[in-house]
This record gives sequence, structure tokens and C-alpha cells, in this order.
Amino acid sequence: MLPTSPLQLYRMPISGHCHRVELLLSMMGLPYERIPVNLLEGENRHADFLALNPLGQVPVLVDSNLVLSDSNGILVYLVQRYAPDSAWMPQDPESLARLQRWFSLAAGLLAQGVAAPRFAALCGQPVSEAAQATGRRLLAFMEQELQGRAWLLGGTLPSLADITMVSYISQAHIAGLPLEVYPRVAAWVARMQALPGYLPLADRLPNAAQVTQ
Repeated sequence: MLPTSPLQLYRMPISGHCHRVELLLSMMGLPYERIPVNLLEGENRHADFLALNPLGQVPVLVDSNLVLSDSNGILVYLVQRYAPDSAWMPQDPESLARLQRWFSLAAGLLAQGVAAPRFAALCGQPVSEAAQATGRRLLAFMEQELQGRAWLLGGTLPSLADITMVSYISQAHIAGLPLEVYPRVAAWVARMQALPGYLPLADRLPNAAQVTQ
């Protein structure tokens, strides 16, 4: 099933939260329009954007008259709306529970331990050793989970668990967390990157800008 008109994705290219949505859109072959929102210049605080998401966060997805925010919520919507019987979102209770765990890890340890130090490094700011320790804890957990598995939920095809985790993990090295230490995680990233429709995550700030706080 395809939407009747292209979806609109409000996003910032360096954001892994936005990237996970764009990655799924690309892999599902759904037509969409990219609409840039530069958070570094405060475009997320403009009135027109706040009318879409009062929290001032990206990504935002517009599908006809429906406006959605929250990256993982958008992932669920896209699969349930346009590929409800696909492997992206298994329907058995155990797999759904395990998928929710990965969503929670993406919002917690991944955001704190990989996304935050990555962003600090991209901005030329000091990287928190405590954040890196959180990242190593997550990567060690993933290394264990991937033992004997090609994908985070097992099986022969990737799921939303893989989509929600791969964006920031693919650039863990920028956060000072080289994947050579985690060979199963590195191999999993390579498998994701080899899939049709995979898009790389941007690794530079807009116009090579530096952020000072």
C-alpha cells in the first residue's frame, strides 16, 4: 500500500531520531518529501513549526491531515498503516514485548550513551566519560544479544528494533566508542547498511557550524 500523496518529513539530517524514520520510509519504498528544520538556528521554535509539534522537536511526519511526532511512534504508524503484516513489526506477544524493550533502550541508554556524546563531538565540545560508559554498557548488551542472531529480534529479516537502533550505533565511533571492540555489533551494522534502501546518517553539522554553550 502506498499513500495517495507524498508524506512530509520535517527533519534535521544529523539527527538519528529523524534518520530512523527516513530510513524506514526509504526501505519501505514510501514516497516522501524532506523538509529541513535547523534546530541549531532555532527553526524548531518558529510558530509554523510549533503549530505542528508544540514541543519543538523533530522528526515530524505529516500524512495528509495527520500530524505525528516521536520517532518510534512514527515507525509504528508507518508499519501499521502501510505494511501491517510485514516482519518490521511482529505481532506475537513475546516479540512485541522485546520490540518495546528496544524502543525503551533507544530512548534511554542509546540517547544518553551514544547520541549525546556523538553530538558533543560533532559540535567540538568535550565528550562526557560518564556518557561513554553508558554507551559501552549498551554496546556490550547488544553484543550479547546478537550472539547467534543476525537481527535484534532474531529471525531472518530485520524489524523496527534494528531500525530504531542502527542510526546512532553506526556512528558510535564519533562518540569515542569504536565498534571494533564489538564485532557482532559491527557485523550487524554492516548487514543493515547492505540492505536495499539504506541511507547513511549525516555526520557533519549544517554548514560545518560549531555550537557553543
